[in-house]
Parts: sequence; structure tokens; C-alpha cells
Amino acid sequence: MTPLDTKILGLLIKDGRYSFAEIARSLNVSRAHVRERVQKLMDDGVIEQFTAVVNPEKMGKAVSAFFDVKVAPQSIKQIAQELAAQPEVVSLYVMNDMQSLHMHTLTEDIAMLEQFSANHLFGKEDVRSVDCKTLMSRLKNRRGGPRL
Repeated sequence: MTPLDTKILGLLIKDGRYSFAEIARSLNVSRAHVRERVQKLMDDGVIEQFTAVVNPEKMGKAVSAFFDVKVAPQSIKQIAQELAAQPEVVSLYVMNDMQSLHMHTLTEDIAMLEQFSANHLFGKEDVRSVDCKTLMSRLKNRRGGPRL
């Protein structure tokens, strides 16, 4: 990556709708050069996709919860796949101990969060423990990623 690539990415992170012409004017380079650099960043996998940043509350998702789930190691892949398929799960990670899942969910209310937990976590034979914390306030979002 070049310093110009970093500047282009910074502008696209700020607003993914910037046109090549707007970026070019801002960086004092040609539109064609910006288009080439963005295409290369896409081809190299630096830019994975262009997306919209969504406000969960405006979608009726008032409860944002973060789970740390301990799972029997032999079942982690299966349980992770089952959880990833649920619409309430917006991000899910297998942690380096190979028995922990870190998960972020969005639900309409606490009752829906409780229902999700009961249906997909509690009582599962290979789920060893569940730690859940709900978000009180958001101070900083992941740079370049969705707010969800």
C-alpha cells in the first residue's frame, strides 16, 4: 500500500459514496488514477466490500448484547455455524483457546434477547458457560466497519 492508497481509504471509510472525481480533487490526482488504485485495493482484498452503516435503533433493534460462550472444543465449529445462521447474530468470532466464542447480537428488547439465549444457548449439552453483557452506550465504532 502506498501513502496515496491510505489517503484514498481514509476518504472511503469516511464516506463510501465519494466519487472517483471527488477523491481525485481532494488528493490532487487524476480520476483515472484513483479508479486504478481503488480497483487494485479491491483486487488485493484490502477493500472487501462497500456497505452502508446502519443505526440499529432505527431498525427497532434496541438491545445490543455481547456474549462470551465457552463450548466443548469438539463442538465449537458446529455450534458456531448454528449461531452464525441466526438473524440476531451480527458478528461471531472463534477465540484462540478454541473453546470460546465471542458474539454480538441485536434484538428488539430484553424479552427477545432472553428468548434467543434460551433457544440457542441454554440447555445445549456442549455449551459450558455463557457470559452476556448488554451495551449501555456506544463511544467509538470500529473504523471502516459497520456500526452493527
